[in-house]
Amino acid sequence: MSDFAARRVMMVDNQIRPSDVTKYPVIAAMLAVPREAYVPADRREAAYVGENLAIGGARTMVEPRTLAKLLDGLNIQRDELVLNIGTGLGYSAAVIARMAEAVVAVEEEGLAAEAQAALGDQRVDNVAVIAGELAAGAAKHAPYDVIFIEGGIEVLPDALAAQLKQGGRIGCLFMEGALGTARIGTKLGDGIVWRDAFNAAAPVLPGFERKGEFAL
Repeated sequence: MSDFAARRVMMVDNQIRPSDVTKYPVIAAMLAVPREAYVPADRREAAYVGENLAIGGARTMVEPRTLAKLLDGLNIQRDELVLNIGTGLGYSAAVIARMAEAVVAVEEEGLAAEAQAALGDQRVDNVAVIAGELAAGAAKHAPYDVIFIEGGIEVLPDALAAQLKQGGRIGCLFMEGALGTARIGTKLGDGIVWRDAFNAAAPVLPGFERKGEFAL
């Protein structure tokens, strides 16, 4: 077993299983996908640490626990289409790809190209990476069974909520200052019904900030 493979097992045993992640597809995917292949080359030694990992600019890759717990709550099925917002260098898309039928991953220019290259190197063939504004999603391929947003948000843009199928699920991390609450939502009628899942934190993604209130 390589050193990284051993670290991957330790990540699952020490960070994920103790965090009430019980669904086999999530655990199997986290054991199978080489996280070190989706981080900047100079950060590979830190690939399996239990904290958010900087990937350039203000962007981070969320800690394994946060990703696993959100995916556990979303309960992705083999026949589902998933929209992955803010995939970074492609790790979350690669993990989700092992659970879903197909993944549409939206990322900003630059990072999108790196994600595409990393996924190609790992022969992940059921992910389409689209370069564009994260908050715009990918309406062309909507509606989605599941939307997963990797990173903090203060508000969920209407354009993104509109891309979720009726009865579909969305998982994201709502930030209030430095504190965050991971929530799972279900689209019912014109709205989304949310439930709080657990506490976590991550930087707010560009385009998901609460607009400042203007007052005289």
